[in-house]
Amino acid sequence: MLNPVWIQTFATVATARSFTDAGRQLGLSQSSVSDHIRRLEQSVGRRLFTRDTHSLAMTPDGEALLVHARLILEAIGRAESQFNAPRLQGRVRLGTSDDLAQGPLSNVLAAFRNSHPDVEMEITIGMTGKLYELMDAGALDLMIGKRREGDRRGVPLFRGQLEWLARPGTVVDLKQPLPLILVHEPSVTRSVVLDTLAKAGCRWQIVCSSSSHSGCIAAARGGLGLTVRAQYLSGRGLAPPVNSASLPALPEVEFISLSARRLSRPAETLLRLLQKSDLRASRPDD
Repeated sequence: MLNPVWIQTFATVATARSFTDAGRQLGLSQSSVSDHIRRLEQSVGRRLFTRDTHSLAMTPDGEALLVHARLILEAIGRAESQFNAPRLQGRVRLGTSDDLAQGPLSNVLAAFRNSHPDVEMEITIGMTGKLYELMDAGALDLMIGKRREGDRRGVPLFRGQLEWLARPGTVVDLKQPLPLILVHEPSVTRSVVLDTLAKAGCRWQIVCSSSSHSGCIAAARGGLGLTVRAQYLSGRGLAPPVNSASLPALPEVEFISLSARRLSRPAETLLRLLQKSDLRASRPDD
């Protein structure tokens, strides 16, 4: 078995190139350092150093073990840091658009919960426009969602190309107004779609409105018409229309995180985790 104490001694000797200097750094006698190295060599069944009265060098096996030793010590350091640090306590009020909530956000929240079990999570799911209102009212600590073109608030997370979606096999009758399934106002996606169609001179008809993207997906699965989502967040059971190339091309939308000016430690910790995570959903099962 690889004793972590022996591993630490071995890595220190490898860096110091001296049993005496390694002992000084570790607060050990030279005989204790020698004993640790001897036991480690017995444990792995390999000689790790060649040494005489004037020099000390690692063997090829020693160099190979040093790679593993550093990884082991880094892992131990991370574990000690996590469990020695004071446990976070408090509450985080997170707002998220429902299209992001249906993606990998649950994995991020699970990781946060596992690391900080004493933090209470309060999650609000809604249209991005409504989340901005809640942020401005001080009702949320953090939010993740879309931002309108030209808006400078928030930190970018990723960009997603909007695409037309419908029941698989749908062929859109281009001679008729486009049958649209969109979320209620205020909605960044709705505004982008309608602005795009207006600029392209296309006719449309809102055949179904919903308070959520989930409702739009359900209506589109039922064959009511076309809906729109970012490619990374496309709904299962839907596909671009057969003649989607004939429809007006839709732009990208930007997904961002936005936080209150003053954050608690739990909220700040979750914000860093969100900004490091990839919230784009994969599409193999769409």
